[in-house]
Amino acid sequence: MPDLIIPVVPAGTLSKAEQPILSGDGLLLRPWHGGDAATVRAAFDCPRIQRWHVRRMDGDDEALAWIEDGHRRWRTESGARWAVTDGRQVLGQVGLREMSLFEAYAEVSYWTLPDARGAGVAGRALAALCGWSFHTLGLHRLTLQHSTANSGSCRVATKSGFPLEGLLRGSLLHADGWHDAHLHARLRSDA
Repeated sequence: MPDLIIPVVPAGTLSKAEQPILSGDGLLLRPWHGGDAATVRAAFDCPRIQRWHVRRMDGDDEALAWIEDGHRRWRTESGARWAVTDGRQVLGQVGLREMSLFEAYAEVSYWTLPDARGAGVAGRALAALCGWSFHTLGLHRLTLQHSTANSGSCRVATKSGFPLEGLLRGSLLHADGWHDAHLHARLRSDA
């Protein structure tokens, strides 16, 4: 069945290129690599990351699989993950998931390691990712969802230019049950 619209971002845009290194406001965002396995495992040992990202890891093999899954997402153009660094050490993660190049949208995700919290790392990383996503990749819309109980993520979203669009009732399953979620979104035209 033929489509009535052409893809906004052509297929192959990601898979034919290396995942870029992004920078902005004192941060360097780079693809994850095997040497980051211990950091990934430590991140998912953090109770706050486990709470909101609903995952833990039992060893380096699982961390390496998570890293490889990020590379697979890039190759299949279904998402991407970057290690957020200060140029020396990893401070957190920022990524695109649920991505459709055809319709030029993606959902963003982020987390920061405990020692990096409170320094604006998530917001600065999100700004770098948004700049690249809108102006280089050519996406039209980025969304962000978080539990209504996650006030920290709500602050990051709002400060990063993602206005609240609505409430998604019972849409996120966490270890303690179903959570309502805030839906935030930002358009390329939202200068």
